[in-house]
Amino acid sequence: MTSIDDLASEVMKGLTEYAELADTEMKKAVRKTATAVKNEISANAPKKSGRYQKSWAAKKVKENSHTLEMTVHSKNRYQIAHLLEHGHAKRGGGRVAAIPHIAPAEQHGEEMLESLIEKALS
Repeated sequence: MTSIDDLASEVMKGLTEYAELADTEMKKAVRKTATAVKNEISANAPKKSGRYQKSWAAKKVKENSHTLEMTVHSKNRYQIAHLLEHGHAKRGGGRVAAIPHIAPAEQHGEEMLESLIEKALS
């Protein structure tokens, strides 16, 4: 016969194991999504010399036992990311057309992360 204390202990053990598994799966999903977003931005970025395309990286910002925070950024060409994404005025008048490549990747990343987390927890 199982006592109430033993039952409570087993339930807590099961919940702890589930929480650890959930944390691990979420971190995997975040890493995979950050890499996919970086790759999509690089693939769709304007290519003149290729330096801007190659400048994109996924970087771990913060991690502890329960959370992982990553960022996707341009390592050395960040100054022109906004100008290319949204367009800009030319010096002599007129405008340079926008080339949206960051926002679509961000949207796909949100959808991918949500789907990976739902799949991992089901």
